[in-house]
Amino acid sequence: MEAEQVVQKILADAQAEAERIAAEADLKEADEQAKLSEQLAQYRKQTESLAKKAGEDEESHILAAARMDMARQLLAEKRKILDEVFERARRQITEMPDEPYRHLCTKLMLQAVETGDEEVIVDKNERRINHDLVHQVNQQLGPNRKGALKLADERHDLGAGFILRRGKVKTNVSLEVLLDQARKELEIELARQLFED
Repeated sequence: MEAEQVVQKILADAQAEAERIAAEADLKEADEQAKLSEQLAQYRKQTESLAKKAGEDEESHILAAARMDMARQLLAEKRKILDEVFERARRQITEMPDEPYRHLCTKLMLQAVETGDEEVIVDKNERRINHDLVHQVNQQLGPNRKGALKLADERHDLGAGFILRRGKVKTNVSLEVLLDQARKELEIELARQLFED
């Protein structure tokens, strides 16, 4: 074999080896590319899933905040209506004609009396709750109560209503206290409605 043939043979073998290595590299690259594409697809799928979940969470938070805001606005409107209703009730009771007012106070007194020997304290300007009314209440008290109520000489700034006093124990049945109690009960109900929704 001549030297040129040997060189040709070496070059041909080197060329064949280079082609084999290039083909192997192409296969490896294609395999790596397929793996990379699969990983990218998985990452993309996870990212989309996380983005969707984050979007749903954000939407859920926004809806919850909107519901809470609407509930607060509704509660504020209900409170505003309550203010108007209680102010109207306060006016109606204080401006009530004498007989219905006395009837109401008689009923309240009969409910509030515990022993029947309490003192009845009224407002400084009260004229409708008087000795006659207290006498009528005494006559209506049942057998378990003494029927010895008396109108106190002492007077307070109560507005409408009265206070029953026996020693140091006082039962406040003034209009302000009655309306405050009714209002608290309604506000508790409103708060319960707010947080149930």
